[in-house]
Formats: sequence, structure tokens, C-alpha cells
Amino acid sequence: MFVEGGCFCGSIRYKLELNDYPSANCHCSICRRTSGAAFVSWIRVPSDCFEYISGEPKKIDSSSHGARYFCQECGTHVACFLKEDPKNINITICSLDKPQDFKPKAEIYVDDMLSWTKK
Repeated sequence: MFVEGGCFCGSIRYKLELNDYPSANCHCSICRRTSGAAFVSWIRVPSDCFEYISGEPKKIDSSSHGARYFCQECGTHVACFLKEDPKNINITICSLDKPQDFKPKAEIYVDDMLSWTKK
């Protein structure tokens, strides 16, 4: 079984094999800067269980640790690849068609968390 997602304008579409993958809200400064949000929710998927089905995202090397992928038309961030985790790709949960079905299981880079997001 597969689930699909994509960017805001529909230029980028992808699918991933449904499974119980690790997921987290990332509070790092790079996620905040590239998204313009307080944090980004990610799901880590084995690369061989993920594929773009339409469109090709633009890649930017966001740090020495990896790259981010986004739609060239609308700017939606869809994925992140980390060099230290080459067999997986991180997908933005909110770019999934049904993000409500994928609640993040962890909080990462909590030392970088903005004080006004803490409970």
C-alpha cells in the first residue's frame, strides 16, 4: 500500500510505501530558516520505498550535512537528504496528502527549540 503527497501547486508529486517509519519534529536552525516555521515535521523513509511520480524538485545544499529538495514553482519543501543517513530520505509530513495520519513520534534538536514553542 502506498501514500502520496506533493507540493502546494501540484508540480511535484511523490509516493511512499506505507509503513511505521520514524518521525520527528525538528527544531534545528536550518529547518527553521528554510521553512520559515518554528519547526518542521519529518518522516524518515528508506530511499527504495520512495519515488517522485511527477515533477523534479530543486536541490539546495543546505549544509555540509545534506541537501533539501523543494518545488521550483511554489517553494514547498518536500524532502531532505542527510549524508550520514544515505539509505533514507526525510519527507516533510505536511506535504503528505493526509498529514493528520502521521503524528511525529519525537522532538529533535530540542536545545535549539524556540522558547515560545515549549509547553
